[in-house]
Amino acid sequence: MRSDTPLISVIIPNYNYEAYVAAAIDSALALEWPGVEVIVIDDGSTDGSRRIIESYGNRIQAIYQENAGQLVACNKGYALSRGQIVIFLDSDDVLRPSLAREIVAVWSPTVSKVQVQMQVIDARGEPTGAFFPQYHVVPTARQVSDWARTTTAYPTPPGSGNAYSRWFLDRIFPLHNTCGTANDSYCLAAAPLLGDVVTIAKPLVGYRVHGKNQGAMAKLDVHQFERQMTRARQRLVYAQGIAQQDGQNIPDGAIDLSLNYLGYRIGSLRLSPATHPVPDSRWRCLRDVCRAFFAPQGLTLKARVAMLVWAWGALLMPLPVASRLILWRFAPGTRPQALKGWLVRARVVRA
Repeated sequence: MRSDTPLISVIIPNYNYEAYVAAAIDSALALEWPGVEVIVIDDGSTDGSRRIIESYGNRIQAIYQENAGQLVACNKGYALSRGQIVIFLDSDDVLRPSLAREIVAVWSPTVSKVQVQMQVIDARGEPTGAFFPQYHVVPTARQVSDWARTTTAYPTPPGSGNAYSRWFLDRIFPLHNTCGTANDSYCLAAAPLLGDVVTIAKPLVGYRVHGKNQGAMAKLDVHQFERQMTRARQRLVYAQGIAQQDGQNIPDGAIDLSLNYLGYRIGSLRLSPATHPVPDSRWRCLRDVCRAFFAPQGLTLKARVAMLVWAWGALLMPLPVASRLILWRFAPGTRPQALKGWLVRARVVRA
């Protein structure tokens, strides 16, 4: 293959998504690019996934393993892959045909990651009209790097909305279970620290919302706040280790300037104080929210004001009212449909 036509590897870990895995595979095979390899790792599915995957024959490479989790599946898929550009595609998401051309057009030797917008689709694959992240101003690679170091947060899509360079992934793979079982936790945290993160503010990936997404909180689970905080702090330690390898420093307090993290911290403190994982108080949270308001992290002034108002209400209101505010923010299944649509459109996913 010519050096100016890089091979693109699409790695698809799958577990019991027989309803969607064919659409994911088809979208990878339909990429408008002459060099694409598709690798599917079935993680011990008990539904009809294997029959669907086998139907593709030699058009894809398939691995069937006992259920061991996404991290193990991605490690195996990456070890098998050969592409200079690698995409980890969730088996319920889909790629748009032009994605490969758009990525290669902005690629350079210093790029660790290209990130794009995602279009929200429903279980049938129909667009809902929502897109995220909302790149009101397309960040430069330098801005993304600065935000990641100072607040641990920057606007980024989750796994399927990112394409990684092989030289970057070689620095961090194989992944070990130090900050959760999702491979994108590691990749998203490390990419701004080791190379340039380039943003394409176009919806080039379909993000399927079907009620069973791993990151969805359909109803309020008070222990989810504590788990999200723990994962975020694990990612901080991981990012600090990556940064130190290059002589950089991320202070421990950087995470307390992340407005996304502070949302989980407030929810945990108010609704589950007995298991709140850090020494804390409502006044400390208020102080940190006010500090975070002035810390650049890719959010518009309107979004930061909305978060500030929500935080003050959730921290200072009596618990029954605060609980409603927290429920409104974190349990989308409880909101009116029109309000849910507006909130998805306003969403910014954080690293």
